[in-house]
Amino acid sequence: MTKPYIIGVAGGSGSGKTYFARELQQVLGNEVCEILYQDNYYIDQSHRFDGDGGAVNFDHPSSLDFDLMASGLSQLKLGKNIEVPLYDFATHKRISKTITCGPKKIILVDGILILDSSVVRAQLDEAIFFDTPEELRYQRRLDRDVHERGRTPEGVKKQFDFQVRPMHDQFVQPSKAFAQTIVKDLGEYSDTLKIFIKRLEQK
Repeated sequence: MTKPYIIGVAGGSGSGKTYFARELQQVLGNEVCEILYQDNYYIDQSHRFDGDGGAVNFDHPSSLDFDLMASGLSQLKLGKNIEVPLYDFATHKRISKTITCGPKKIILVDGILILDSSVVRAQLDEAIFFDTPEELRYQRRLDRDVHERGRTPEGVKKQFDFQVRPMHDQFVQPSKAFAQTIVKDLGEYSDTLKIFIKRLEQK
């Protein structure tokens, strides 16, 4: 069995990291590449949720079960399947259904806070960080949360101002120091994608 090569794909919310990870997976093929999303590892917040843009801070590291993610990555390295949890953003519950993830050659770990977590970092072979201007990140997050997660523009703005921006400055941006590749994303990262594809295909 080929040991999975694990790449962290990090950056702020709306930085372009998820689009990059999905494009990379599409080129490499689903048989070769799997994506593990930080968003699946939220701790159940249903008992604390008090409204759109409320008090629950989803951008603080404590809102995520990084120990479970790190344990899963360790199991994948051993050639074992793992059960990835599912988080429902409408009810803010971790639902009972899971997704089975297998040890493919390339595992991409996508998330804003993955490089802040020492236990997750320990499982990565390398990391890439998308360093994207705040205005572009906010606009992308607004579009996603309103259209995909049923949020209100007012709630998204409130959350961005009181949680997303402060947490980005405190935890996400400093974690850039742990990445081997920094991408200055202005909506175009095709050159970086080509470089990664070429290098990973050689592996």
